[in-house]
Amino acid sequence: MFQTYDDTANPALGKARAAKLREELARRNLDGFLIPRADEHQGEYVPPHAERLRWLTGFNGSAGMAVALRDRAAIFVDGRYTLQVRHQVDLDTFEAKHLIEEPPSRWIEENLPRGAKLAYDPWLHTIDSVARLRAAAEKAGGSLVPVDTNPLDAVWEDQPEPPRARVEPHPIEFAGEPASDKIRRLASNLMSGDADTAVLTMPDSIAWLFNIRGADVPHTPLPLSFALLHEDGHAELFIDERKLGDEARAHLGNIVTVHPKDALGAALDALGAAGKTVLVDPATCASWIEARLSAAGAEVKRGADPCELPKAIKNEAEVAGTRAAHLRDGQALTKFLAWIAAEAPKGTVTEIDAAKRLEAFRTDTGKLKDVSFDTISGAGENGAIVHYRVTEATNRKLNPGELFLVDSGAQYLDGTTDVTRTIAIGKPGAEERDRFTRVLKGHIGIATARFPEGTSGAQLDAFARMALWKAGLDYDHGTGHGVGSYLSVHEGPQRISRMGHQPLKPGMIVSNEPGYYKTGAYGIRIENLVVVTPPAPVEGGERMMLGFETLTLAPIDLALVEKNLLSEEEVAWLNAYHARVHAALSPGLDAETRGWLEEATRAI
Repeated sequence: MFQTYDDTANPALGKARAAKLREELARRNLDGFLIPRADEHQGEYVPPHAERLRWLTGFNGSAGMAVALRDRAAIFVDGRYTLQVRHQVDLDTFEAKHLIEEPPSRWIEENLPRGAKLAYDPWLHTIDSVARLRAAAEKAGGSLVPVDTNPLDAVWEDQPEPPRARVEPHPIEFAGEPASDKIRRLASNLMSGDADTAVLTMPDSIAWLFNIRGADVPHTPLPLSFALLHEDGHAELFIDERKLGDEARAHLGNIVTVHPKDALGAALDALGAAGKTVLVDPATCASWIEARLSAAGAEVKRGADPCELPKAIKNEAEVAGTRAAHLRDGQALTKFLAWIAAEAPKGTVTEIDAAKRLEAFRTDTGKLKDVSFDTISGAGENGAIVHYRVTEATNRKLNPGELFLVDSGAQYLDGTTDVTRTIAIGKPGAEERDRFTRVLKGHIGIATARFPEGTSGAQLDAFARMALWKAGLDYDHGTGHGVGSYLSVHEGPQRISRMGHQPLKPGMIVSNEPGYYKTGAYGIRIENLVVVTPPAPVEGGERMMLGFETLTLAPIDLALVEKNLLSEEEVAWLNAYHARVHAALSPGLDAETRGWLEEATRAI
């Protein structure tokens, strides 16, 4: 199994651990410390030794930050985790705040004592975030000061060792472009942008650029490392060389110079000594790197990671691979849904049972490399916790009369999947049908959208919310996130949300996942992955329009659909989608599952 269900959160530990941290801060003559949920690469998924926020507070979500002062502390999480944080954290020790509505900068302005020294680890904060936090500290009359060594690490006695997973070449049949061609293409972009070198700090950028994959973080095939890309087409990789076997060394030897990871500082110094102009991404690069470059005399140029946009625009091989992955994944998911339909009404299936059975169906494909994230398997009220992770302590049965929300995904060599289905266990109520159908209307609104080039996800986000808004309802998360190609299940720069300002381009993969959550009762989400299609004419129109091709193949629960709330066009979309699902999946299913799928995808 690729996931466990241990209850790692223990709120009772927070008070004692905060006290230990404060003792260490006092020893260093510091008045506070910032604890982000981050490692030196600033990615969403971090290795166990970098789970400092979890160790200190008990919170195990994928985004958040704590601020510990001498006499008070706070933890900041976004809308996905407002319920979860209250279950996992000692709220007498850490005040719970909304990361967006009540950001750390505001709390610091209001609570940092005048003259106080607020410390931070410059490896764990981006250039942009340090600027915001420094401004807040100075506005409060204090100062933000970097530390050479992390004070939390000094009191974390059983901190795990950094990972050392093996690096593997990613086959060209799935990558679609040789690494040498990518390097040349991006190096020419550097020349036209007046930079001599770009510092690459995001492991997914490095994995994509060099056509390699690793296993240093949970569920995402990343090799933790740094790289330098030079305008002359030369590239350097800084990595723990114990991760490299003969095959990886042979692959990299043709395209990149490999150095030990701790040689990065000296390489940055050399760039400064040579007077080079060096590109860093202020949104993702650790502030330590910019400070080192500046101290060495380099001219620092701030700009986007040069890999981020090219990586997001999938080539033909990557799109073909993700189609194949979704076909395989859809068959596994359909077997699971048929199993749920038969077993859950008996009242004996638990959330953990369901998550394990779904992973088993994916394992049976013979192609599964990992799940793409811990399965969200939420029955009844647990489904209202947007990023719920079931544990032995929270595990509950899928009871008849309730809704069951399952959000899951898989990592295959040819693609990464992410799909959510909400299932009625037994007969659903009128309210649940109404809410589900409004979410479905929003889902269809995104799936059928046509839009001109230059349109961003922010401009489309309202399409998914309109039917909910009309009923005075909404959801507190984005409508869609980018997805990688056997890489991160959450990929930028594209997304469908109020903050999604990157124009959508053909080849980008993004999720379509509106939802609705009633605290203490149920959660609803319908998620498919879609790929942006090239500009095409619209009958009778004057401009070419982009659109979406739906990649995910799995039935949507018709028991929850209130047909009277759907327009004729929406009914036609649902029927056409189900006809496509049936035609695509049936040949790979056993007779019993085929029979279930035929009924599950019937026209309404």
